[in-house]
Amino acid sequence: MKRDIAAFVAQCDTCNRIKVEKQRPAGLLKPLDIPMWKWEKITMDFIVGLPRAPKGNDSIWCRTPLMWEEAGERQFFGPAMFEEAAKNVAKVRENLGIAQSRQKSYVDKRRRELTFEAGEFVYLKVSPLRGTKRFHTRGKLAPRYVGPYKIKKRIGDLAYELELPEHLSGVHPVFHVSQLRKCLRLPEDQISPEAVDLQDNLEYLEYPVQILDRAEKGTRRTRIPMCKVLWNNHSEREATWEKESELWEKYPHLFDVK
Repeated sequence: MKRDIAAFVAQCDTCNRIKVEKQRPAGLLKPLDIPMWKWEKITMDFIVGLPRAPKGNDSIWCRTPLMWEEAGERQFFGPAMFEEAAKNVAKVRENLGIAQSRQKSYVDKRRRELTFEAGEFVYLKVSPLRGTKRFHTRGKLAPRYVGPYKIKKRIGDLAYELELPEHLSGVHPVFHVSQLRKCLRLPEDQISPEAVDLQDNLEYLEYPVQILDRAEKGTRRTRIPMCKVLWNNHSEREATWEKESELWEKYPHLFDVK
């Protein structure tokens, strides 16, 4: 029973939206590639939110002037200078690689690897974005996750592009793997979050809502008409085969032809 309860909670849509993630954050550290030559990698920054200028600009592109020195007499060329510069560059690259490897080992101890495939469904974490109306969740009791949404493709090693609904068209569809939670049950198999009509003894009534298919079963001499029935609070995968005679007796409205 404990195993069944754990499996049900793991696939529950409401639980996946509300529950806090108690596992280690997903996504191992991905250090930036070390540039092999000048201007191969360019880093820039922008100052935004400034008062709008007469030409309509409200941002500034900034870059830090590196390696500026005062003018003076100095040797710029020669075999000795080239050899010394090559040694210094090699040493810098080696130190950068050592530092990246050390930091990655520290961070990865507190993280876990998580990957998805295109076509899978995931929940999107929105709890860090509290106070915004972008995902239509706001307040203390708002869900921590929204979705599930289908993965379109994988971008790089740690990001995924999602198929967002129309009302989220203004949201950039690429998210880091740490913001995603795997959906163990397909959306069409999930029970509608509508309230279940409970009885006084905490039981709820099950009744057929639709006949999906018909067939005949039995032996060579006896043929029993059967109907594949869809029940309330269940998906089509959980439909059962019932005797047609019993359905006629208890639920004749299923056979009404409109």
